[in-house]
Amino acid sequence: MAEKQHIDLEAAPASAKDLRMQLLQRQVEEMEKERQFKAVQEQKLTDFADVFLEEHVTPEEVAVVRRLVANAVRDGKFEAMVYSFPSNLCTDSGRAINSADRDWPQTLQGKAKEFYERYQKFGKPQGFKLKAMIVNFPGGMPGDVGFFLNWAPDDA
Repeated sequence: MAEKQHIDLEAAPASAKDLRMQLLQRQVEEMEKERQFKAVQEQKLTDFADVFLEEHVTPEEVAVVRRLVANAVRDGKFEAMVYSFPSNLCTDSGRAINSADRDWPQTLQGKAKEFYERYQKFGKPQGFKLKAMIVNFPGGMPGDVGFFLNWAPDDA
């Protein structure tokens, strides 16, 4: 059973101004949490962009692509999304990819360009196909680009 609280019936309740201040303080605290969260997210994106644009594709990343393909084959699929990155890391922010422009590879930079070059060198001669698509549209704008490897027969 709940404990009974002693309420002093003679004491004045908190004023409306005090209650408004409590609500305002809570809103300020929530806004600060949101600001900090956004700052962390923006830093993560900046760090990712720095690595994406300045470093090379690692053997571990190539191994991940191969595992994704092997898992898709095991699941009976002929296609797998093997890489994704923010469209704003393309020179045109993903416009050519979104409009299926045949020259979309020319807009790639950094690791995406390297992955595409690896596909040209290793994947295409082995019969793989590669397509790039915008995979999400946050706020109605192109978000992330997905690279999809396909190994379906040509007559499928």
